[in-house]
Order: sequence, then C-alpha cells, then structure tokens
Amino acid sequence: MSNRGTTVPHARRTPERLSAFSDGVFAVLITVLVLDLRPPELPSFKALLSLWPTWLSYAVSYVFIAIVWTNHHHVLHYATEATPRLMWFNFAHLFSVSLLPFSTAWMATSELAPQPVAFYAAVFFLVNVTYICLLRELIDRAPLDDVAPSERRIMRIRSIVTLCTFGAAAIFALKYPLIGLAMCICCLIVYLRPEAPLRANKG
Repeated sequence: MSNRGTTVPHARRTPERLSAFSDGVFAVLITVLVLDLRPPELPSFKALLSLWPTWLSYAVSYVFIAIVWTNHHHVLHYATEATPRLMWFNFAHLFSVSLLPFSTAWMATSELAPQPVAFYAAVFFLVNVTYICLLRELIDRAPLDDVAPSERRIMRIRSIVTLCTFGAAAIFALKYPLIGLAMCICCLIVYLRPEAPLRANKG
C-alpha cells in the first residue's frame, strides 16, 4: 500500500536533550576555569597570598557559573518543547558564558587592571542579556497557572536592574576596577536564588 498523500505527524522535540547538553557545557567551563589556576613558584604561604587576584577572580567566576547554571536549570523547567528559537537563545546564552574562563584568566594575570576588569564586567552584561532572552522565551510565554503576574514582574525588574548594573560596572572599571568588580559581585547576590519556586505540576 502506498503512503503517498499521507503526512507523518511532527514529533514534539522535548527539552531534555537541550538541558543535558547545557549541563555538559557548564561542566566543561568549570573544568577549564580550574585548569587556568597555577601554583606559586615559591613554596610559601606568602607566595600563595600574593596570588590573591587570581584566587579572587577564580572564586567570583566559579560562583557566577554556579548561579548561572542554577537559574538556567530553573527556567528550563518551564520549557515544554525545544523550539528552534529556544535552542538558538540557549546557544547564545552558552556562548556568552563560555567567554568567562578567558576573561577570568585575563583579569587575573593583569592583577585586576582596568581594561581586563571592564571586559570581565562586559561578559557579565552579555550573559545577562542572553539570559533575559531565555526568560522572554520561556517565562513570558508560560501559562499564568505556572508563573503568576507578580512573579513575572519581579523577574523582569530584577533582570533589567542587574543588566544596568553590569553595564555600569564595565564603565566604572575603566577607571576604578575594584569598584567595577565589587558591583558585579553585588549583582551575584541578587541571583543566588532562582526567581520563583517551581509549581508542583512542573516537578
């Protein structure tokens, strides 16, 4: 019997593979971040403490990646299908995060010089921009039963405020690098907890 004239139903693309791929990328980025650490040449605690810019850069970046992964994992729970738009927004988000090991190494080796710190803050800005794209694709399109209007408003306000802060940090860092880095750290505190608790029906 010929199947000509019949159509095959389109299979819904589940987001599980997208989430698994993203987890793998985050794991690789943390590994690369650790590999950039180098021990001091002299076997003394004084020599170890002299590398404080490196340790500070590593600690901030590690916490940042952990926070980004936590929030990324949270928002992907609202995905019901891996649409092309969602996949490209996710790839853009992962690309921005992948710049972190490079910017961290540059900032550390420069001992927190203005331009490397400004670039570091600019990477934070880019990560936040792509995260906002994910929020708009997933949260803004989610049913009202999943995300209440008040929660949507809080997410939107928080993302815009942190975006502006990261942008300001990049500018301040060009003259006051420690202030720029401190502004980035303050923004991380805001994102320690994902935006809203998952609904029971979302698992």
